Amino acid sequence: MNVIAYAGASSAGATPPPPPPSSKTVRVLIKGRVQGVFFRDWTVENAKQLGLRGWVRNRRDGSVEAVFSGRTDAVQEMVDRRCRVGPPHAAVTGLSSFPVEEEMDLNESFQRKPTA
Repeated sequence: MNVIAYAGASSAGATPPPPPPSSKTVRVLIKGRVQGVFFRDWTVENAKQLGLRGWVRNRRDGSVEAVFSGRTDAVQEMVDRRCRVGPPHAAVTGLSSFPVEEEMDLNESFQRKPTA
């Protein structure tokens, strides 16, 4: 007798599907030579590549501020690996990241905002 297994048939030892990827939102302040070196445009481009939502803007004190929202791994990549270095002519001397707990009204794409 032949036994035929059908796709989707359950078995006692089957592994459940992985949970959906977690998401997070962080606010980041970046200091150093980060204005006048295309940091904001570079940030928009990189955030879009990673599928993040949020925004970036210059601050009057010479820093750059951003909010990144999306898959946890993509947010970590943006903050820990990309923003710590920045575009070619930037010189990042400090980066602070803060979790954002409250709901934010973020567009579906990443935006460049006016200086604050």
